[in-house]
Amino acid sequence: MLVKTFQSPSMAEALRMVKAELGPDAMILSTKKEKAGGLFGFFGKPVYRVTAAIDPGRKAAPPVAAPPTQYREKPERERTAKEDLENSMMAPLARELRELRDKVDALARREESRKEESQTEVQREKAERQPESQDSSLNLKNIPRGDLEDIKKLLLTTLAKSQEGNVKNVQWPQASQPAGEGQTGKDILPEDSPLVQELGRSGISTDLIRKILDTLAALPVEGGNQTVKGRLGDTFGRLIKFAGTLKLRKNSPRIVALVGPTGVGKTTTTAKLAAMYALNRGNKVALITMDIFRVGAVEQLKTYSRIMGIPLEVASTPKELEKAVEKHAACDLIFIDTAGRSHKDKEKLDEMKNFLENKIPIEVYLCLSATTKDRELEEILKRFSIFQLSKVVFTKIDESESLGNMINLLMKDNLQVAYFTTGQRVPEDIEVATSAKLAELILRSESNE
Repeated sequence: MLVKTFQSPSMAEALRMVKAELGPDAMILSTKKEKAGGLFGFFGKPVYRVTAAIDPGRKAAPPVAAPPTQYREKPERERTAKEDLENSMMAPLARELRELRDKVDALARREESRKEESQTEVQREKAERQPESQDSSLNLKNIPRGDLEDIKKLLLTTLAKSQEGNVKNVQWPQASQPAGEGQTGKDILPEDSPLVQELGRSGISTDLIRKILDTLAALPVEGGNQTVKGRLGDTFGRLIKFAGTLKLRKNSPRIVALVGPTGVGKTTTTAKLAAMYALNRGNKVALITMDIFRVGAVEQLKTYSRIMGIPLEVASTPKELEKAVEKHAACDLIFIDTAGRSHKDKEKLDEMKNFLENKIPIEVYLCLSATTKDRELEEILKRFSIFQLSKVVFTKIDESESLGNMINLLMKDNLQVAYFTTGQRVPEDIEVATSAKLAELILRSESNE
């Protein structure tokens, strides 16, 4: 795979440069608008940066002369694909690092100020509860066992002094005993606590927030995670099923078909899964596409398969699907891309169900967009339940403002979640779903403010 990056003052000019250099079969991997020149990134002129790839084994179209531009540099040697990708990322990465350093410095100053205020407040409250002759320093290990009222006060003091932008890093009080009999998560963390507010802002329903808090409060503290983020991850691990990585079979391939509504990103997700297991883990992978209805769908997957060196078959009938699977029976994994179907089109869903129901052992994964509203997610799940759904994959997480809808669906319907996708890049923007990652996603809004 040959990957190159082009930049120009206009997007049209950059695309002409791609076509002239790599030919009409080049695949656009990413586009980005940046500022070049200026002082410390200010007053610079806009520049469009386009990264494209082409299969070196495929004969490219005759090059077309491109007008010279001051932004192109002729390399002294042919750079590798990895170097091109790294170079294309350096400018935005440097800018993000500068912004991150500024935020860290500001947070550090605010944190130091909060610590001083918190220590003063804790010492004052301690002095009010104890005689002046006693030690007024805060030592959580000295809290009497079973004294839930003190634990509650200390917890509320700690959380109240933390701003919402730092909820996930708040230290959990050290106590040797969970909530007592009759106590609930609402008693330990009231409605005005930052964590409860954050869960509410994410869109998690009230009854599920109470269930989350009850489970969180019952977790043992000693020897466990000591931050709210870590404890929330442990809580999700108890309340939600996580599939983990695909386990290979010894004598036959594991076959996974991705189904879902139109526009959720099934084809890109199929390519990401293929790349994850073939390129990153060294498994033998094959692709099959049934999406012969959407314009350009087959060509899109063909381009990915060529770049990754993975075989691709097209199946338009159940018989062709069987033959394609038999042809690649020696593979470890076979991923099947299906055509998008509206959850309201019962006829098309039944047709696909008949297509996938045969003697081949196929696991069906439902792709759902994180941008979909709760009621529509429930309706989609209900309609696609005519398939024997194995797991769910949530896509477009980077495009969603709140992710409570995912928690609502996973907890209410006892679903098993397999993967999260967070962008268009192949194969970077996909990862195995874990409880820790889900907690990070739920609490991410405050870290981005």
